[in-house]
Amino acid sequence: MAIRAVVWDVDDTLFDYTTADRAGMRAHLAAEGLLDGFGAVEAAIARWREITDLQWARYAAGEVSFEGQRRDRVRVFLGRDLTDDEADAWFRRYREHYEAAWALFPDVLPVLDALAASHRHAVLSNSSVHVQEHKLRTLGVRDRFEAVLCAAELGVSKPDARAFRAACDALGLAPHQVAYVGDHPEIDGRGAAEAGLLSVWICRDTALISGDVTEGPHRISSLAELPAILRADTRFGAPSTFR
Repeated sequence: MAIRAVVWDVDDTLFDYTTADRAGMRAHLAAEGLLDGFGAVEAAIARWREITDLQWARYAAGEVSFEGQRRDRVRVFLGRDLTDDEADAWFRRYREHYEAAWALFPDVLPVLDALAASHRHAVLSNSSVHVQEHKLRTLGVRDRFEAVLCAAELGVSKPDARAFRAACDALGLAPHQVAYVGDHPEIDGRGAAEAGLLSVWICRDTALISGDVTEGPHRISSLAELPAILRADTRFGAPSTFR
């Protein structure tokens, strides 16, 4: 059966999160007078990303709230026992610099335009609806998606199959009628495939791809490749391109 809808990840799939996060943190550290404490900008940014990944894993596991993981990111990064209000204020200042650097990847609008008449669209993110709705509106693409579903409100995160199936349910479609596009080979790629969706993993930096990457249906380096995959939908019996 033909693919009738595409469900999208947001960060580092539609939205260039990595670039915005790095630029935002660089500007924030300069404004806060914290650059000297880390020896180099790149070291500070790497530390922030490491802490972000660890705290996000705690949130995904249900160990801490969405707001809590943000506060703990700040506390661990600064090495200070801040109150909630102090941590929130620091994060808000960082977020102002971060949002100033927001941008879509250049291949996003062309592919959304190309698929507008042929496929329905929704978002599934391991974030919160408040955060991703704001992001999509700021980036000017919220009206491209019928629904925005996020882990904070669903109570379940990718790669759990229930998250992907919730997105299918929101569209009123069976999993085999839906494609999922995301940037993480396990959370997005394997998760969507095991939930029964047509899984498409986008990895724009091909230098990061190793020979032992997890198996799955499709790997692309640009969203320009997506329309051809949706037309072909060779999940059944075709060799994997996820290698």
